[in-house]
Amino acid sequence: MESTGSTQLKKVLKPIHLWAIAVGLVISGEYFGWNLGWAVSGTIGFLIATVIITLMYVTFIFSYTELTTAIPHAGGAFAYAYRALGPVAGLVAGYATLVDFLLATPAIAFALGSYLHFLYPQLGVVQSALMFNLVFILVNISGVKESAVFSVIITVLAVAELLLFMGVVAPHFKMTNYLNNPMPFGWGGVFAALPFAVWFYLAIEGVAMVAEEVKDPKRNIPKGYISALATLVFLALGVMILTGGVTDWRKLSNLDYPLPEAIGIVLGKANGLTKLFASIGLFGLVASIHGTILASSRQVYAMARSGYLPKPLSRVNRTFKTPHWAIIAGGVVSFIAILTGTTGDIIILSVLGAVLMYMMSMISLFVLRWKEPKLERPFAAIFYPAFPAIALLISAICLFAIMYYNFNISLLFFAGLAIAIGIFMLMGKHKVKIMDDVMLNTPIASN
Repeated sequence: MESTGSTQLKKVLKPIHLWAIAVGLVISGEYFGWNLGWAVSGTIGFLIATVIITLMYVTFIFSYTELTTAIPHAGGAFAYAYRALGPVAGLVAGYATLVDFLLATPAIAFALGSYLHFLYPQLGVVQSALMFNLVFILVNISGVKESAVFSVIITVLAVAELLLFMGVVAPHFKMTNYLNNPMPFGWGGVFAALPFAVWFYLAIEGVAMVAEEVKDPKRNIPKGYISALATLVFLALGVMILTGGVTDWRKLSNLDYPLPEAIGIVLGKANGLTKLFASIGLFGLVASIHGTILASSRQVYAMARSGYLPKPLSRVNRTFKTPHWAIIAGGVVSFIAILTGTTGDIIILSVLGAVLMYMMSMISLFVLRWKEPKLERPFAAIFYPAFPAIALLISAICLFAIMYYNFNISLLFFAGLAIAIGIFMLMGKHKVKIMDDVMLNTPIASN
């Protein structure tokens, strides 16, 4: 157990910071990745998948906020599952969350590299991705308030750019384009597209990772989540529908830079606004890579603090009050993924982690309602038990759909989980109880 007089994470975040972190975490999903869903489902098939996933996220966020406000812990789902279901469940939730955020980072880095390559063809995608990864590791080490202020600025710019994009392409929208071969793979395509629809919203739950750094979390976390979700639903539907109507959607369905390409089709690639848009487009991707590094590092830090990962990863920098070794460790994973994977495969793995984490969180919510009815819940899940049940059901459908359509990648994901559980059991960690004060809000030692 860590001493209570040691260095703590600073409580400096307000609702505007949370909105920026939440939207910033997710907004890259509007810039790339989702269009891969068109390739397996068509425009209408993907619209149906997106509506289903939007329902999942609305019900999930209005349920998950109960957990984040009742248990404001940097470990997020790891902490909730541990408290509700015990050490092994905590490990499963922690592993899923790590995969979710650690692999979202290299996927976004790939897109950043692709956008830069679109602007400057002489620059390599992989080299640029590695460079962006390194820069934002350093930004995150510099301090959470400083990086949160950066998030606000960069996220506002990213949202403004998407609004500008919709304004530019809307006059060129043609329903005949959007309805051209709308469901080429039938209802099977809808299920195949689910992980790419998840990419629209994936990582919004990352706000839970900075819960220990929020001023008055019981009031401010719900404000941050709800305002962010409303922003993202509007942007996701607007960008997806308008982009699908400007040209033959199949031309955009396998690109890492669909929006600049759409602008180029509308205005001409030589048009100065096309280049300007691609340049500004970096803002949304920058906001997300910054946010996913922030969230993943807090997950690594929280699991290391609780003994689930090597203890040195829980050290906090005395100068910046940030978990520098956890940030660096996440960066190493991201470097490896960039050098060995493809955007589509990395997105599938990240989404697998996300939906398993959503399932564990909703199960934890139900169990804690039963086990700890007197736990203070400043924000109670709306329409309980219907909302968490809907979120759990759709998450389970997503998980099985991903496994069915992406068997080899799923095998890799679950093999990693099995190895983690095996090591955990062999080390006897499942028998070691983490004290509640450590699990919930104990200050951390600086070494």
